[in-house]
Amino acid sequence: MSTYDDIEIEDMTFLPETQMFTYPCPCGDRFEILLEDMFDGENIAVCPSCSLMIEVIFEPEDLAEFYEKAGLPAPTPIAA
Repeated sequence: MSTYDDIEIEDMTFLPETQMFTYPCPCGDRFEILLEDMFDGENIAVCPSCSLMIEVIFEPEDLAEFYEKAGLPAPTPIAA
């Protein structure tokens, strides 16, 4: 599987109301990945409008702050 780019989690936008991370795609839409999917070990964000994908660079322990921002308890444990 080939990805368009590698993006650090801090460069993405987190939407607490949907618990989703987004990042602008060259096609004009946005790459998307859910917080829960990242907790489950997924690190590929996809664009719903085209075939491009990006790899999200993060450490599992980084996710705790985003659960807090979403007003949710962090699942236990947050570790790989």
